[in-house]
Amino acid sequence: MIYDAFFGKPLISLITVGFAGIVVWHLLSRQRPTTRLVVQILFFGVMTLILVGSGIEPHRFQGYGSEDPQALLIIVAKTLWWIHLAWAVIGFIRLYLVLEGSPREARLLQDLVIGVVYIGMALSVLAFVFGVPIGTLVATSGVVAIILGLALQNTLADVFSGIALTLGRPYIIGDWILLSDGTEGRVVESNWRATHILTSANNIVVLPNSFLAKLGLTNVSRPDETHLLILTIRIAPTRMPASVRQVMATALASCNSIVREPPPVVALKGLDATALEVELQFRVTSPSQRVPARNEVLDLVYRHCKAAGLLLAIPPSATVLTADLPTEESAKPPSVTPLALIEAIPVFTTLTSDEKRRLAETTTVREFRKGDVIVREDEMLPSLMMVRAGIIAARNAGEERGRLAPGDFFGESGLLAGMQEVCTLEALTPVTAYEIDQEAFAPLLSERPALAEEIADHLASRAERFRNGAPLPPEHARNAHAILKTIRTIFKA
Repeated sequence: MIYDAFFGKPLISLITVGFAGIVVWHLLSRQRPTTRLVVQILFFGVMTLILVGSGIEPHRFQGYGSEDPQALLIIVAKTLWWIHLAWAVIGFIRLYLVLEGSPREARLLQDLVIGVVYIGMALSVLAFVFGVPIGTLVATSGVVAIILGLALQNTLADVFSGIALTLGRPYIIGDWILLSDGTEGRVVESNWRATHILTSANNIVVLPNSFLAKLGLTNVSRPDETHLLILTIRIAPTRMPASVRQVMATALASCNSIVREPPPVVALKGLDATALEVELQFRVTSPSQRVPARNEVLDLVYRHCKAAGLLLAIPPSATVLTADLPTEESAKPPSVTPLALIEAIPVFTTLTSDEKRRLAETTTVREFRKGDVIVREDEMLPSLMMVRAGIIAARNAGEERGRLAPGDFFGESGLLAGMQEVCTLEALTPVTAYEIDQEAFAPLLSERPALAEEIADHLASRAERFRNGAPLPPEHARNAHAILKTIRTIFKA
């Protein structure tokens, strides 16, 4: 029964199977290439069996007269067979590229191979279905190809340059590249004609592949995306170079925006009567982090220099008398007083000058040795600590979340709202801190009841901006009203 159905009228059966295969091909999802390939091979196998069983040879041209009633059926059947053969080969190509995990740039090579398959299928249909002499056709098309090549010279140069860039793989989608003409950005798309680069100014630069192939190219993302930055700092020669180098190394060690491995380098570049020139070399995780890291390093260098009593040197272009230059004996280093730190703390910005001065007078000095744990996670610190000198590491769940440097502060959540600390704080170097306890702060709240509301708003907003998006403990996930109630309870305001 099945044999008679397929081989009784082989041409009609083959055409039916061929069109059914086309419908199924389009219905199957492109996200399932293996299923599409298996189904395509099954349809192609059935069509081949029908042709072999009926004595039709699709790879040979069998002449037929124009009056032959089956001529049209033979043409359609053999054309469908060649189409399904091409689709089966294309299915193998696409499946191979998917299984090999090839990058998106491989689409150019894939399209090229698929184009060759389709051209081969078209020539086979012309030769074995319609009997067109391919040799004569190719000779004629050569003249046409020359004309088209001259007309499309620039476009073809882009296409072949794109193929060369794809095979050479100097970059892939997502890489950050720097061109010799100064263009810099991340590769977001690469097609037949051009490469699209997203610059740091959030603009898309479209470069023709032929132009890109001629430029010198630096791939910043290889072997990894860490990027080296170099900053030159000039310090007044009022301390021994070894001491200055140690202060600069401490400033880099307290930075949260740079890569710790490989460690940053401090190089002394030159020394004269006006300045000790220091070069800071450090890496960032990606080129997009260059500006934030540079800003933080400069800020920390200033803070550590102020804490260590170092002076910044005058610019090289400035005119100054030698007698006016600071020396180790005559230098007057800037002092970091408790009042200066209090004025830098956001939670105290609403206090008047007299209130800040009275608060500064109540501060005490605390000293911590390297390795001392100042406060542990989930413990409450009932005093405000302002870092005068040194580095403190903040760790949450055993993972380092950041570092505190001179000018930073901690403990305000315990002092003002009775909340536990989110991180364990450990001294990485000898640390000097100024401390303000609850007894010193209580008179301010009794004199200014509205101050408690301002502090509650500040602490609530700070809790929402908890570093790195880490989950907040229940005692920190409170609104300003709850924090205000706690503050008034603690100080009995």
